[in-house]
Amino acid sequence: MFKSMKLSLFAGLLVSLGAATAQAETFKLRIASGHPTANTYVNLMTTFFVPEVTKRVAEKTQHKVEFIEGYGGAMVKVADTLEGVQSGVVDIGGYCFCFEPSNLPLHAFQVMLPFGTMSPEKSVKMARAVYNKVPYLSQVFEDKYNQRLLAVIADNGYNLGTSFEWSTINDLKGKKIAGAGLNLKWLEYAGAVPVQSALPEAYTSMQTGVYFGWIMFPSAWVNFKLHEVAKNYTEVGFGAITWHGLTINKNRFSRLPKEVQNIIVEVAKEFEAKTGSVNEENYPKQLAQLKTLGVNVKSLPDSVRLDWANSLKPWPQSHAADLDKQGLPASTVLKIALEEAEKLGHKWPVRYEIK
Repeated sequence: MFKSMKLSLFAGLLVSLGAATAQAETFKLRIASGHPTANTYVNLMTTFFVPEVTKRVAEKTQHKVEFIEGYGGAMVKVADTLEGVQSGVVDIGGYCFCFEPSNLPLHAFQVMLPFGTMSPEKSVKMARAVYNKVPYLSQVFEDKYNQRLLAVIADNGYNLGTSFEWSTINDLKGKKIAGAGLNLKWLEYAGAVPVQSALPEAYTSMQTGVYFGWIMFPSAWVNFKLHEVAKNYTEVGFGAITWHGLTINKNRFSRLPKEVQNIIVEVAKEFEAKTGSVNEENYPKQLAQLKTLGVNVKSLPDSVRLDWANSLKPWPQSHAADLDKQGLPASTVLKIALEEAEKLGHKWPVRYEIK
């Protein structure tokens, strides 16, 4: 009898072990960005997000995750990443909302409030607070674009790099200067000729005279070697903008085990914070590096910054009103964004009024 019981217990143990083994799976996830790893956030995708998810899934679950990585346009272009994630061409994508002016017009809300905080850490905290208070900003990805927003992504502080020297707003009039999406409006109000562009084409475009400057953060001037074709970098202080995101295809996410989902969400939250802290840490180092590379780095006088801010003063209200007419909560978002920035200690050179 005891022998039969032992055999039964042993058989049951084998069945249990077999079932557990059968349930263990390896999940392959394609992760991509149209930007190359020279971009800070893409570098963090490949050096932090991918290895951390891989490690934690292996340590904390019976499953494995294997990432297939494609950056710099290898899988999706900069303006096609939302659609790539939506259709399932890639499972996870990192991209700038600046390339989605029709699909995500409100997600550039920090751009609508120029001369915001130059701290990437504060920028991403402010953005997260706004997203938490306005559910539409996250929900629209699931409702319309078949993806889940995992993280918002901070950029470094935006300034102006040029191939020519300038000191006042008048010096920019008639000059062709590049930007991406809504920040082109900053140039229009200064009288410059705005040119829509993307970082992968910046070097050649400035080298060949397609345009003569870029609204850009210092990391790009270093990592994309723009210092070779544009030797002037002016700290204008437009603000550190959080307007990139990391998303995952909703169908693919729903098919993952709950414990794997939780790890992806957990690591994405840490990735989000790192886009702020790493950019914050690197900003002064990159300015110093530009100087060693022979770039003329200077700060814009407060009086000139104030002139520029005053020229933009009516724009946030008028742009918000246009978006409100489209049924978007633009005025609500901008009011909250202004308040959240001030809670973090920011003082606007010109206090925008949103009705």
